[in-house]
Amino acid sequence: MNGEKVIRLHVNRKDFEEIYFSGNQTSLFFSPTTRGKTITTAVVGLILLILFFFKDDLSKEKFGILYFVSFLFLLCTVYLSLSINKVSRWKKEVNKYLKSLESRKLYEISFNNDFFNVNIDNDEESSVWGEFDSFEINDRFISLEGKFNYMFPKKSMSKADYDSLKQTIKKNIKE
Repeated sequence: MNGEKVIRLHVNRKDFEEIYFSGNQTSLFFSPTTRGKTITTAVVGLILLILFFFKDDLSKEKFGILYFVSFLFLLCTVYLSLSINKVSRWKKEVNKYLKSLESRKLYEISFNNDFFNVNIDNDEESSVWGEFDSFEINDRFISLEGKFNYMFPKKSMSKADYDSLKQTIKKNIKE
């Protein structure tokens, strides 16, 4: 492609939400970020509860186990709360971004074999293809990661535009 291709994106919040909030992404306790920590905290809490019920059966020499498991439980809950906070902040940032997209009049991307440009209400971000580190292309969206990070839902453009963008990305970004 030698000429510049311009794709005007049709912003529909639901299209972006389907991608950002797919699976358990927004679940505070069972998102991919927090699931393992939630399970670990629950297991350590259960062990602590069992030890607490049988504390009268523990000898003075083995009573330190109760303190150790209590410390582990405290540590697990701190790490879990940090992860929950991270998911909560991410969700707020995504909602803020999606709200800002809804109020925009113009959202278009332009590209050729040398550059990639995103224009949102005349606020432009330009990159050469070499500034992108990786990309992901699937049935629902195209994402680019590098100097700037972008995600474009397939539903926000025509099939021909999606295919054109997909071919250009595959040709110009080396993973």
